[in-house]
Amino acid sequence: MIDERRLREAGAVLAAESARFASMGWMRGTSGNLSLTLDRDPLRLAVTASGFDKSELAPEHVVLVDGKGDLLPGDTRGLIPSAEAGLHARIAAVTGAGAAVHVHAMAAVEAGFHWPEGVAISDMEMLKGIGHSAHGERVVIPVVQNSQDMVELGDRFEAVYRRPAGGIAEVPAIIVASHGMYAWGEDVAAARRHTEITEWLLRFTVRTRAR
Repeated sequence: MIDERRLREAGAVLAAESARFASMGWMRGTSGNLSLTLDRDPLRLAVTASGFDKSELAPEHVVLVDGKGDLLPGDTRGLIPSAEAGLHARIAAVTGAGAAVHVHAMAAVEAGFHWPEGVAISDMEMLKGIGHSAHGERVVIPVVQNSQDMVELGDRFEAVYRRPAGGIAEVPAIIVASHGMYAWGEDVAAARRHTEITEWLLRFTVRTRAR
């Protein structure tokens, strides 16, 4: 059974985040998507619906999906989950994330093009914002090849996801080649912060790369 009040509350949160990222040019038109994890057992996520301009997203433009990213029965509004809902569900299941963000930031696409094996970053103060030291660490943002099959793309994500002691990933973000980036966190604020900081780090790395 769908808790419509709870879903609408999640929609209001995602609509605000969507407007924020659209204003940065990272969610142009209907591109990009966001999710909130509402339940763990079984896994349930509020995900932005397909086909809506992200600068004008409304609280009702979200749907409830299961652990595979499929629309739960009972929603009679005719909305369709984002085509990438399945990857959001996999990220939530594997990382324990409470929220995930997918944007088409140009810096991520450029970085994935230049460093298809992963984008190495070190000695940057902003690394603190994604859980690392400003100096003395070499952090790698993984890059995976794109796929329209979310199971296949999820497998690629899981293959490069780091699980050191403590269960924290090396970085809470991944680049999908020729597409964009995903970032996640324990809640919406953390997912937003990780998205913005990772984009900044990628933009700097692209701009200063050896010609």
